[in-house]
Amino acid sequence: MSYQPVIGLEIHAELHTNTKMFCGCKNDPLERRSNINICPICMAHPGTLPVLNKTAIAHVLKVGLALNADIADFTEWDRKNYFYPDIPKGYQISQYAYPLVQKGTLTVKNNEGADVPVGITRIHLEEDTARSSHDKGEYSLVDYNRAGLPLMELVTDPVIRDAKTAGNFGRELQLLLQTLGVSEANMDLGQMRVEVNISIHKE
Repeated sequence: MSYQPVIGLEIHAELHTNTKMFCGCKNDPLERRSNINICPICMAHPGTLPVLNKTAIAHVLKVGLALNADIADFTEWDRKNYFYPDIPKGYQISQYAYPLVQKGTLTVKNNEGADVPVGITRIHLEEDTARSSHDKGEYSLVDYNRAGLPLMELVTDPVIRDAKTAGNFGRELQLLLQTLGVSEANMDLGQMRVEVNISIHKE
């Protein structure tokens, strides 16, 4: 019996901006000194309010235009609630119902060398989490320098049918982000992360 994979990708990319997504702290995820680029806003102190980073929004819209996608004329922000030490608020400011970008296409080569148009479900903005380390003994450390960095999330339609196409999509998107100047998209540094969702069905 033969089976066919169905693959969808969720790709996060840290955006290249001077400051974080909702505050004026420096966007420098490579800062080696722990908890230097933090403030009451990105640490979610009571009474603080977020202010949108216009450059991050412009970057996402630029990607949407490059993918010939639909650009929103209305958008809103949502809370993704979960409790973990790398989220100082106890929730992540993200988008769901009304993302900045929907649809669009990125064409890549498949396993047989043919062109495959991969549809884009959505591209939205959110804030990155902090960085946890669990290698210091019987306790964990959290560095909040990365918390609140502008993070773009791109979700593909579940139309990819082989690993070659999935890999080519990731590389082509990485090149696009670097060419547009919106992200360095260095996977070795965690600036671009790919989550693969795989389903299997009978042919």
